[in-house]
Amino acid sequence: MRQYVLNRLLLMIPTLLGVAVLVFLMLRVAPGDIVELKYAGTGTYAPKEMLDRERAQLGLDKPLWHQFIYWMWGIARLDFGNSMWTGRPVIHEVAIRLELSLQLALMATFVAILLSIPLGTLAAVKQDTWIDYFVRVFSIAGLAMPSFWLGILIILGFLIFFKWLPPLTFTSFLVDPKANLMQLIWPALAVGYRYSAVATRMTRSTVLEVLREDYIRTARAKGLWEQAVLIRHALKNALLPIITVIGLEFAFLVGGLVVTEQVFNLNGIGKLFVEAISQRDYIMVQSLVLLTSFVFIFVNFITDLVNAWLDPRIRYQ
Repeated sequence: MRQYVLNRLLLMIPTLLGVAVLVFLMLRVAPGDIVELKYAGTGTYAPKEMLDRERAQLGLDKPLWHQFIYWMWGIARLDFGNSMWTGRPVIHEVAIRLELSLQLALMATFVAILLSIPLGTLAAVKQDTWIDYFVRVFSIAGLAMPSFWLGILIILGFLIFFKWLPPLTFTSFLVDPKANLMQLIWPALAVGYRYSAVATRMTRSTVLEVLREDYIRTARAKGLWEQAVLIRHALKNALLPIITVIGLEFAFLVGGLVVTEQVFNLNGIGKLFVEAISQRDYIMVQSLVLLTSFVFIFVNFITDLVNAWLDPRIRYQ
């Protein structure tokens, strides 16, 4: 197991390097020039000499291999460079938004777990009853309903019936927990419901499959309580694919809530992603892609470790 953990950690390096090469080349192939966009926004005429001087300041006049090596050498020193658009350090730009995105992803995951595992298990135990049909309709509605549309309905409902809107300015949980939760609980519910729909269907399917196994019938024949059969035998063995789905969805939430953040006026990683791409901010986009790639790789790694801990039959060689 120790050797497996070490190998997985070492494999992260070439994986992230491949992501870095791919995103670097794709951004350079994409049309658009950040220097021209900057001067176009000011509405003033800029001669070619001024544009060339600005490109030289940003390092865009260097060969591609030189730009890539310079960027990778900075990453090796934990220096992700400065934003080409604002001129501020990339780490600072990301850090002030990462807290919001991580908290929202964690809250949405918590909501999804609270909904999906009990409902999915109940639907499997009460298969083909009205409870099962209700849970299936509930989960299908979550899959069919975009989280941002549900967020709009939540905002309109509070505005129409209670004349109240969620706070528009983000407040850290450490500064004011009440104001923080009052702002993030509603997007967390909207995203968590959509998130729970996938996990609920997975929970129902896996629990149904496990309940048909011989060792479940044996446990019941021995006279074990039904709750013990469900929790200790059925649910524990059904958790492996559920944890995998939850882990992948969590990794997606860190940088994939672009529209939901726009609806609730949240300045998170997803919104920063869109702004950086529209502004052709190469350094910012490259750093954000590396960040989200690292989150996906690390979450997959943790998921595999949790699966091995839950199921002693798993042995990684």
